[in-house]
Amino acid sequence: MSFRNLAALTVATGIGGLAAAGQAHAQAFYLQEQAARAAGRAFSGETADTGAASLWWNPAAIAGIPEAEATISASVILPKGDVTDNGTAIRRPGGAFAAIGGSAASRDPINNGVLPSGAVAVPLGDRLAVGLAVTSPYSFTTDYDGDSWVRYSADRTYLRTFDIQPSVAVAVTDWLRVGAAANIEYVESSFSNALPNLSAALPDGGQKLEGEGWDLGWTAGVQLHNDRATVGISYKSAIEHTLNGKVAIGGLLGPLAAQNGTVEDVSARFYTPAQVMVGGRFRVTDALTLNAQTIRYTWDQFDAIRLGAPLNTALPQNYRNTWSYAGGVDYAVSPRLTVRGGVQRALTPTRDGDRDARVPDSNRWNYALGASFDVTPKISLDAAANYVDFADSTIDRPTAAYAGTPVQTPIAIDGTLTDARAVILSLGARVRF
Repeated sequence: MSFRNLAALTVATGIGGLAAAGQAHAQAFYLQEQAARAAGRAFSGETADTGAASLWWNPAAIAGIPEAEATISASVILPKGDVTDNGTAIRRPGGAFAAIGGSAASRDPINNGVLPSGAVAVPLGDRLAVGLAVTSPYSFTTDYDGDSWVRYSADRTYLRTFDIQPSVAVAVTDWLRVGAAANIEYVESSFSNALPNLSAALPDGGQKLEGEGWDLGWTAGVQLHNDRATVGISYKSAIEHTLNGKVAIGGLLGPLAAQNGTVEDVSARFYTPAQVMVGGRFRVTDALTLNAQTIRYTWDQFDAIRLGAPLNTALPQNYRNTWSYAGGVDYAVSPRLTVRGGVQRALTPTRDGDRDARVPDSNRWNYALGASFDVTPKISLDAAANYVDFADSTIDRPTAAYAGTPVQTPIAIDGTLTDARAVILSLGARVRF
């Protein structure tokens, strides 16, 4: 068996994390904390709000702005949770299924992180405006112990995306704003997992995949408004990502030792989902505004990760389309102070029977409180706190090392995600000039 053929088979054990992993805070591996103002109301009115802070959700948000403005935000993400073995078993060649061994509980495998974002918008006359948003919508690091029960499907996963969104918008009439944007995304990723040697008495080997790439998508939106209400509708396209990198395998012993080495120029293709967003804001009184928003995610486009030459294989992911729903309020306590709050419900695109330790995802509730304070007529500060409560879920995607060869080694995964939650603290500033 050639090294390249073995490499194509071993990556099937763990490559699901090349594109995604982790218990995130919107759905699966999507991070929505792109503005502190939005976080304070649980992302319940962003497609219908105005200004640079809403550019990520709807480029029409900047049409007709009276003056230039810039915003910057940072969110500290503090996730917790337990990934626990319930009886995972491995069957090495010639043997029977036996306990996986190693540590049966992994506490807090999702690393804490800081997510920055920013945007700027400039009017070009009374109706036309241009803007630029810089965000990181898919970013995280997971790190399991080397002896964890999930080591053959997940060890360390690193993913960073940087989205650059140039936008243009125009107020077509006194009641209609439209906007369009390009989404230029850079992705870098690496992940590793252990590989079982043929004897349980031998230490594990391991593999690491890493890659990077630039890709392009687009966003378009409209806002319909009057003195009391605004409805926003926007569409953010799916993006086909192509990462180019390499696969390194080491630590294999005995009959497998000759397969240690590196495959260069490996490519991997996958999609991040499109988003169809509909939101509204209704000003009940001069002080009170109600917000609502729903988003449809086309996660079924993340159906597989496709590896190009020289590996030439596709690795099923089987995600499903799903939704998020949010409602919230803004209340102007005074001309300088606004408080807000909201609740969001988001459903996981991962399926029972297909969920692995790289993406220990589940349905969740997001509870939010926030406030804005005008320091001066030109400078505002935004702050928010979110508590995300995840439902318990199964970790149950079966896998196999060296699948389809005489040394195929099946691994029957049986675990759970329990007591998962996250605290997210956001702080931002908006400047008008």
